[in-house]
Amino acid sequence: MALLLTKSDVIQVLDMKSTIEFVENAFADLYLGNAIMPQRTPITVSEHNGVALFMPSYIKSMGALGAKIVTVYKDNLSKYNLPTVLGTIIILDEKTGKAIAIMDGGYITAMRTGAVSGVATKYMARKDAKVASIIGSGIQAKTQVWATVEAHKFEKYYVFSVDPPEKIEAFCREMEEKHKIPFIVANSAKEVCNVADVLTLATSAKEPIINGEWIKPGCHINGIGSHAPNMREIDEKTVLISRIITDHTDACLAEAGDFLIPMSEGKWNRSMIAGDLGAVVTGAIPGRISSDEVTLFKSVGLAIQDMSTALAVYQKALELGVGKEFEFNI
Repeated sequence: MALLLTKSDVIQVLDMKSTIEFVENAFADLYLGNAIMPQRTPITVSEHNGVALFMPSYIKSMGALGAKIVTVYKDNLSKYNLPTVLGTIIILDEKTGKAIAIMDGGYITAMRTGAVSGVATKYMARKDAKVASIIGSGIQAKTQVWATVEAHKFEKYYVFSVDPPEKIEAFCREMEEKHKIPFIVANSAKEVCNVADVLTLATSAKEPIINGEWIKPGCHINGIGSHAPNMREIDEKTVLISRIITDHTDACLAEAGDFLIPMSEGKWNRSMIAGDLGAVVTGAIPGRISSDEVTLFKSVGLAIQDMSTALAVYQKALELGVGKEFEFNI
């Protein structure tokens, strides 16, 4: 029998602390050679302003085999009252190849994307970091805040967004109630950068939204919003002054405009990447060398994050009796 899990089922069994643990272990496995992860394959559906991304992986130590299909359709909300980003995950039995679970991937995508920033913050932020900032106030911003607060104790959190003021204020109220620290609405991107010991970027910006001159010495930056060659949240100067750790160097050099644009202009090159997050997690390289250096974690999102989290969701759902069983092969 296979298990069908809706978004509400996934929400019922998944928390951020556990997701950070799943994702951290998956990055260690990837670095140690215990995972197979082909580069994700995009299919552009230009007639409907959409793209479908196919993301397979196999984490041998976990027995996590399967794939996620995530779609980004920019007209969904206005035309169909659907989320812009939708995801479906299928998990296979590693011994037989039989499907054992199909589940909503939207919530898992948000949670695992937040979780990787939690892992990066854990290993790369200064231990005495007190103030966090985020640019963005959408769904992804919520899990980014959740993960960074789970990974490190902050005294306050600044928020800047181009969303309407009432939406930003509602975001801050919700985050304050959930995390029990002050959330402060900032007037500009410069303001949140000026105060941040940890800065997270969770936007769909196509042009840089920060300036390296605004960044405090010792700041750690999580860049998770831009994930296409023609998009970048992070300006050239920030990239040049930072110690850079990626989720996966090859993936970032295929998709991250934050790197590809300055590279095309001859101002940046691959050698400026210190390493991948898996190397940091396993202790092969440090996430931070000095207290005053700026550190930058760049993520475009990896299938191992989805598969490690989805397998754990499936196992927990079985344990709790959550979801609906069905049979394909009849």
